[in-house]
Amino acid sequence: MSGHFQEFEDEYLEAMYEFHEEDGARRVRTGELADRLGVSAAAASEMVQRLAQRGFLDYEAYRGVRLTEEGLRHGRRMKRRHRLAEVLLEVLPYDGDAHSTACRLEHAIDDDLEVALTAWLGDPRVDPSGREIPKAEGVVADRLSERDACRYATVRNLAIGEHAHVVGLLGVETNGLGTLRLGSSIERRPEGLVVDGQVMSLEEGFAASIFVAIRA
Repeated sequence: MSGHFQEFEDEYLEAMYEFHEEDGARRVRTGELADRLGVSAAAASEMVQRLAQRGFLDYEAYRGVRLTEEGLRHGRRMKRRHRLAEVLLEVLPYDGDAHSTACRLEHAIDDDLEVALTAWLGDPRVDPSGREIPKAEGVVADRLSERDACRYATVRNLAIGEHAHVVGLLGVETNGLGTLRLGSSIERRPEGLVVDGQVMSLEEGFAASIFVAIRA
């Protein structure tokens, strides 16, 4: 699959995964899928048959459709990437339509970027709406397990006594923040944050935009 047509297929499989989240046992009628996606019944029927031929859907005339194991994996992966994108947009922060933008971003997220986002965002379990983010699978899960010696978080989430180093400054203007930079050593103590040996006071907004790696 490639290009815009792949994105259409991704959207169908992601919508089917939403139905699976609601009730994994039932079949979905083509009309329901069309309504969920805002397309015509004819367009949905054509795509359903195409995806069934590709092995992503199990389709039975007059009974509806459900995901195959391959379709379930693909839909779950796309939904994971969509919800990671929504978390990212909340962190930025982003003032536009986060859902619509996440729909576009998810198609640009490959395995490499999924690994990086998962680590950088601290492996979030839910999106900003409280919906569960599916767990990483396959190659992505394997690569993340190799990084388990490091936990990623924001400075705001550092616990008293934790040591870390700065790996990301998201939208942060460092002027006036003293020695803070990429690679800086940072520790939260009762008296405040100690950055490269100097006690520093950070506003909550700054603390939420500075990403650190914490050694296990």
